Formats: sequence, structure tokens, C-alpha cells
Amino acid sequence: MTMIRAAVVQTDPVFGQVAANLERALALVPRECDLAVLPELFATGYQFRERAELGGLAEPVPDGAICRRLRDHAAASGTTLVAGLAERAGDRVFNTAVLVRPDGSTDRYRKVHLFWDETRIFDPGDLGFPVFAACGTTVGLLVCFDWLFPEAAGTLARRGARVLCHPSNLVLPHCPDAMPVRAFENRVFTLTANRVGAERRTGSELRFIGRSVIASPRAERLVECSRTAAEAGSAVLDLALCDPWITPLNHVTRDRRPEYYA
Repeated sequence: MTMIRAAVVQTDPVFGQVAANLERALALVPRECDLAVLPELFATGYQFRERAELGGLAEPVPDGAICRRLRDHAAASGTTLVAGLAERAGDRVFNTAVLVRPDGSTDRYRKVHLFWDETRIFDPGDLGFPVFAACGTTVGLLVCFDWLFPEAAGTLARRGARVLCHPSNLVLPHCPDAMPVRAFENRVFTLTANRVGAERRTGSELRFIGRSVIASPRAERLVECSRTAAEAGSAVLDLALCDPWITPLNHVTRDRRPEYYA
């Protein structure tokens, strides 16, 4: 498959209202879409007060209620879904992105680069950066703050990913401008699904910046959502553009000189 239709779904969840947040998010997923990316922690909300509260809203993967509902939607719609949730695994809790295919199969990535108060309540990801087959292509997963580290996107691209799915709850302003660069430097498509709204459940308010973006290997913004609205944007991805050759003599992976990099 060389062309797929992909979407980013930008939501405005209410903390703790899992079932309602889930249904509002899925209602925004465009019809006849091959791949749709939802935000980080899209069903629970983001700003947990403490680890015990987080544990109460976390669920096992792939058998928890959120994953089951994602599987139902994927099967009914034919759309592969990527979404962020809190994953409970024994006594550990991860900030996880799941990939759910229409056939019910599920893969996961656990966030490697934790942000701010996440470092107090989540366990750091322990699966590295795996690449998965989906939608007739190869997909890598990132979660939110992973965007700041070029090594994350670069590792996925060098492992063969052509589409990077990026569930997010962004509060810093820079990511929507950086993702076209990540797409260009790795010759991949990037799909960043962010949220809007605000949460003030601890001492500081977090205001989420929206601007969900789909970027092409040419650094084009194929989609950019608003700063404030819950909405979705979709684009057709021409996977033939994921060409690592910059010139007939220059290749983005083969030209690397890692022996000289600090």
C-alpha cells in the first residue's frame, strides 16, 4: 500500500470521566480512515495528584476497558487506532501508547522520556522504541515529550518506521514547529495528536496548546488543528515520499557518522 488516509484527533477530556471521554474522542474519528491517532491519556485526563490516583485509573493492556472499546471501534470501522493511556503492569504504571488494529491485535510502547510531574508518578518506559506493521506499512510510536529528543524519532526511522504516531498532551509551544523537522530529517510522516483545554488539579495550571499536526517527509504541514477546538484533521499520506535518498549519492541513514557523534 503506497497511499493511506490518516487522521489526528484533538480532544478536550474531563479528568476522570473515562467512559464519556472515550466516546467523545471516538465520535471525532473520521470515517473511511486507515489510521487515526488520539492524544496521550485521552480517556483519563492528564494531571494526576498522586500515584495512588493514577493507579486507580490505570488498566492492563490489552485487557482493560479502554483497550476493549478501542478494539470494538477498530473492528467496526476498519480503522487502526493509536491512543495514549495509563497502563498498569503489576505494581508498575506506564504512560503507554497502544496500537489497535481492526483484527483486534494490539501492540504497545511505553513512554521513555517522562515530563515534569510524570517523573514522580509513572515508571519510565522499558520497551525501547519498537516498530510495528500496520495499515500496510511500518509504524513507530512516540508519546508527547519524546518529541524533544531527536534520537527517539531517528531510532524508529532507522528501524524501518515510515509513519510516526505521536499521542500528546503538549503544554510547551515548540513541538508543532519541531515535528516537520523530525519528519524531514528522517524522511517519515509524523502524526501528532494533541489535546486542548486546561487542568488545575495540583498547584499549577496546565493549559494544553492544541495544534495537532500531520507533517510530511518534505517538512510540509499537511494538517494543523486549531489551538482551542476539539476536532480532527486528516490527510492522504503518499508513502512513496518516505525516500531516504536526498541525492543520488546521499542517504539519510548510510551517511551518518556515529563514530564522531558525542
